[in-house]
Amino acid sequence: MDRKVTKKSTPVDYMKETARKFLDRETAGGLLLIVATLVALVLANTGAADIYHHYLTDEISIGAPEHLEISLSVEEWINDGLMVIFFLVAGLELKREVMVGELSNFRKASMPIFAALGGMLVLALLFFLINLNSPTSSGWGIPMATDIAYSLGILGLLGKRVPVQLKIFLVALAIADDIGAILVIAFFYSSQIAWMNLLIAGGTLLVLAILNRAGIKHLSLYILLGLVLWLAFLDSGIHPTLAGVLFSLTIPVKPRLESEDFQQRTQTHVHELEKTDLVNSYLLTNKKQQSILETIRRDTKHTHPPLLRLENALTGFNAFFIIPVFALANAGVKLDLGISEVLANPLGLGILAGLVLGKVCGITAFSYLGVKMGFARLPDGLRWKHIVGVGLIAGIGFTMSLFITNLAFADENLVQIAKISVLLASLIAAIAGVLVLSLGKIRSVKQQEPGEVV
Repeated sequence: MDRKVTKKSTPVDYMKETARKFLDRETAGGLLLIVATLVALVLANTGAADIYHHYLTDEISIGAPEHLEISLSVEEWINDGLMVIFFLVAGLELKREVMVGELSNFRKASMPIFAALGGMLVLALLFFLINLNSPTSSGWGIPMATDIAYSLGILGLLGKRVPVQLKIFLVALAIADDIGAILVIAFFYSSQIAWMNLLIAGGTLLVLAILNRAGIKHLSLYILLGLVLWLAFLDSGIHPTLAGVLFSLTIPVKPRLESEDFQQRTQTHVHELEKTDLVNSYLLTNKKQQSILETIRRDTKHTHPPLLRLENALTGFNAFFIIPVFALANAGVKLDLGISEVLANPLGLGILAGLVLGKVCGITAFSYLGVKMGFARLPDGLRWKHIVGVGLIAGIGFTMSLFITNLAFADENLVQIAKISVLLASLIAAIAGVLVLSLGKIRSVKQQEPGEVV
């Protein structure tokens, strides 16, 4: 009897599919983020502004009063709760990229790491010089990180005019950027430390690490302990979003069932299935066939690493819900300040100069320096004009910039200036990046010698 042979999906295929889905979701999510930002700006600048801000300050409590009750405003639930999942996904993406992606070895990782380092250092230096001896100098971390969703959404508008390698490079660069931003938040934007909470957090992390080391793969157990970790960080003095990153590092990478074991077990199950009456029996009533097929389905699921299963489960939720909701809650700034007023303040000027100029100059200069020194290599298919264009688009610092703004300043006037500057700088960076990448038909090249400038 002839049988149609289909190619089996391997764990490596699953990893590649995860990366592809991530790119697709982040691109579409970026477009949704743009819509959410516009809605927030409309709400904050019309007659609905009072209602908009009122709902953000409303408190929501969960748990049992006098026992374990968490009471936070809607804005705090978003920034301290939902954003933990955002950082968890960022950590999972980082771990995947280190495993099989653009950060999996030094040769692959060097270029985006050099680029990210340059973007952060030059930008921070430029901001610091503009805000020297000013009370706003503490805002140097605001323009540091690239917004993955927004930047990929803008890059997605160009379609096939840009090579897919550029999207991959941008993702790797943005992830490296996020590492820097996470460290900045942890070390420079934390309040008074509650050591008992940190002790509980440390103990929880130790238990998670032991479970990982022991080969425990049940995601439900990890998620339960992850919730405990978040609760410990919530009142620790260190921003709770760090819990998401630390938790992601403990999620198991290895699947329950390795490829070779899966192949052997599947062959055995198929052999058992062939012994049943495949021609005359009806699957809905044949318990033996149902049991075998269910076992194959369960085994297939067990070949998928817990890390990738969790990332796949959360990436869509992150791109299509968390980030747009964050934008709705944080991008609603009143636009009653003129551009001249924003530029007259060193905070606004520093953010604009950092995101629009510092980012692209740092990314381009450090990338070129890395290639010249032999530490990095321009990715196949990319030219230097691609790096300049994506360096401009990397100046879209929206989500992380708004997030750090809320941590850096309590003064509402400074928060308003910073948010307007972030919005304006992100808009300028997006338009400039699209123009550079759209000038003429940019062709990808198959090979290019290190250090060659096109």
